Amino acid sequence: MKIMMSAGEASGDMHAAAVAAELKRIMPEADIFGMGGADMRKSGVRIIYDIENLGIIGVVEVIRHIPFFFRLRAFLKKAMVEEKPDVLVCVDYPGFNMKLAHVAKELGIPVIYYIAPTIWAWNKGRAKNIVRDVEQVASIFPFEAEAYRKAGARVTFVGHPLADTVKPSMSFEEAMKYFHGDPSRKRVLLMPGSRKNEVAGLLPMMLEAAKKLEEKERCQFFIPRASTIPKDMLLGIIGNTSLSIEITEGHQYDLMHICTACVASSGTATLETALMELPTVLVYRLAPVTWFLANLLVHVKYAGLPNLLLNREVTPELLQDRANADNIVSILLPWLEDEKKREKNVEEIREVRKALGSGGAVHRVAELIIKTAGAVHGK
Repeated sequence: MKIMMSAGEASGDMHAAAVAAELKRIMPEADIFGMGGADMRKSGVRIIYDIENLGIIGVVEVIRHIPFFFRLRAFLKKAMVEEKPDVLVCVDYPGFNMKLAHVAKELGIPVIYYIAPTIWAWNKGRAKNIVRDVEQVASIFPFEAEAYRKAGARVTFVGHPLADTVKPSMSFEEAMKYFHGDPSRKRVLLMPGSRKNEVAGLLPMMLEAAKKLEEKERCQFFIPRASTIPKDMLLGIIGNTSLSIEITEGHQYDLMHICTACVASSGTATLETALMELPTVLVYRLAPVTWFLANLLVHVKYAGLPNLLLNREVTPELLQDRANADNIVSILLPWLEDEKKREKNVEEIREVRKALGSGGAVHRVAELIIKTAGAVHGK
């Protein structure tokens, strides 16, 4: 059985890697190849295009790179023609993967979409393309599955993979030792994203907030490096500073376990911090044109997944002009200074895990892939 996967950024690489590892556990002989990163490679995926150079978001940013994406799609189409996979598994990265799914459909290769386009949030027109090109949507949210069913897509609700994977592997004491945590300081996590333009836009603002926090409360800051972000880039932005800052590698949930509070880019990170019961402020900025279009097209009240799941703001959101150092400090500082205020937020975000339901998502996705690929062989 030959399985092709396509993931375009760090979070997709992580989710695809978990599925690949489960596929290898069930079917050790399976040949899994495709576009991905370090996590997929560790899980036994034969990487034909490394995603380290990807990480573009927003209408303006994507337009500049259209010729590149055409070349990349042509390269992956050539791989499909030569390798003849039994199934293509698209993981997130909808702007690119939906076009790749259409290529696969035209070649007669069935497509499974995992971490599917958010038709419930915006661009409902994408649903008709999913119905046309995708054999099965492996849906991670109950409200998402319902939206796809209404659109006429073939959908299986598999649950959210983070319900299984987001948990510490060390005790608090072990994690403190591993990360050189200072018990005399408040420990603050800075998560500027997994795309280079996100990091370039958000990390300087986070560092400015860190300096202001340090004036009020002794803090130790941690920046977990995404696999798609070179360490030199982080060091270049941090520069010379008197702040206590550690750039960390791996064991991200153990790091969350020892931190007091977090400031994070919008995305999967805010769901992970909620599951780890870590009070977090969400920040995000887009290019002005992209922000204008987003306001026209997006049909949901919140940007953060924890807030969407619970239909209320349990993870404070600072978007566009509101995303600045002073506003970050105004939210974080009460959590650092007053344990009761921090605990109140912890109680609220604790409900996120209940909302995600039972685990087992990764196994269900792997079974769906095997069933779909097996149908090609008449098994």
